[in-house]
Amino acid sequence: MGLVINQSIKNTIITYFGFGIGAVNALFLYTNFLGKTHYGMVAFLLSASNIMMPLMAFGVQNTMIRFYSKYTTATERDHFLSFMLLMPLFLIIPITTITYFFYDQIAFLILQKNPEIKPFLWLIPVIGICMGYFEVYYAWVKVHMQSVVGNFISEVLVRTIIFCLLFSVHWNWLSKDGFIYALFGAYFLQFVAMKSYAIYVKRPILSFKIPANVNAIFGYSFFIILSGSVAVLLMDFDKVMIPSYRNISDNALYSVAIFIATVIAVPSRAMLQIIYPITARLMNENKHEELNDLYKKSALNLQVFGGLVLLGIFLNIKELYKLIPNEYSGGIAVVFIIGLTKFYDVILGNNNAIILNTKYYKTVLFFGLLLVFMMVGLNMLLIPPYGIVGAAWATLISVMVYNTIKLLFVVKKMNLFPFTKNTLKSASVILVVFILFYFWDFSFHPILNIALKSALITIIYVWINYKLMISEEVNEFIDEFLFKTKF
Repeated sequence: MGLVINQSIKNTIITYFGFGIGAVNALFLYTNFLGKTHYGMVAFLLSASNIMMPLMAFGVQNTMIRFYSKYTTATERDHFLSFMLLMPLFLIIPITTITYFFYDQIAFLILQKNPEIKPFLWLIPVIGICMGYFEVYYAWVKVHMQSVVGNFISEVLVRTIIFCLLFSVHWNWLSKDGFIYALFGAYFLQFVAMKSYAIYVKRPILSFKIPANVNAIFGYSFFIILSGSVAVLLMDFDKVMIPSYRNISDNALYSVAIFIATVIAVPSRAMLQIIYPITARLMNENKHEELNDLYKKSALNLQVFGGLVLLGIFLNIKELYKLIPNEYSGGIAVVFIIGLTKFYDVILGNNNAIILNTKYYKTVLFFGLLLVFMMVGLNMLLIPPYGIVGAAWATLISVMVYNTIKLLFVVKKMNLFPFTKNTLKSASVILVVFILFYFWDFSFHPILNIALKSALITIIYVWINYKLMISEEVNEFIDEFLFKTKF
């Protein structure tokens, strides 16, 4: 776990820094500079692009990690990488062609209630391509255990560019419509930066030769396309469906709430960048005991870190909403609902990585496809009467059912279980701290209130976890930090 902890800490710091920039963008700049209508359009376009991403990447981002360790020579790996770079074109070419020739028909089908989005619809596949190839090159650095710089590019660069673009709108250097078009430039630069770093890490010798196991590669990639689409649909399809039933401005309220709740998943995103390739290696080497140990430790550590973030958000949410325009306050309930959704994702550790690297991966897809239909049905049922709160409940129910099925599958088929007695200890600590602080507020400015309350929550939460020795890794990190601080 040494490499995992080291890079996870660096990734966590970088990711939180990126989220800090993202928080300024989402909570203050979008809300004050762009307005609800254009903010809602941005949320729709980026969510739709993210849904397109698994198609545009052709599943290569996971296929590369899955098969890379199977090749033993540099020549084989160069052949493999070259083929990976070409594979996305199998879907990019037909999708962009269909979009070009049937643009009006597609716009009519999905944008009847909000036709003002039509001029920007072409951005969805274009940004999706940038996102897809970004993930391809990101996977290349991951297999070389170099995720930190890639994580910086992923989490910080595009948000910094958007930060600058939003101020350009504020200073009237850029129109609101121009900002939406400029989003393509932001994601294109992110892709170029990732490609440049990937080549720096390991410059491939391009050799367009079909790998011997091409059937297995295509089969796995096709599965990743479907499973990746399922995962993205579960988290992003609500922002695509809301404009079908509600005004596009409701998407802005929902996006603010979603962003706040998503912060809970930051520790998971950071740690899994390095855990995923290690899991793939352990699976390929049939090291069951090491894998089980990694599974338990990752789940527990993610619960401890995620629990702290969950408390920070839930216990400060009222003060946080005082800092943004009052017209966005309707999203508080969404924060709690989606927050619980994200936390359930977090506590399952590297569950997804395990499933994707087993012979059973195709079976799980069946459950995922069923749940997509369930999610779409729930959104259609709940959004019209309950708006964004209904969309949040649809997401919570769908994700919890989906994740529970995957957890039971891993337990039954692979005899792996992520939870220990310390899992219950950690949950109890989270509950106790929540009860202690939920009804306690300071009477100062919201920023000062958040700072004071967060400091107290952190000190008490970390102290209890340390004294109860819930996580060996967390305690070792604290001891090392205190030692360095002392000397």
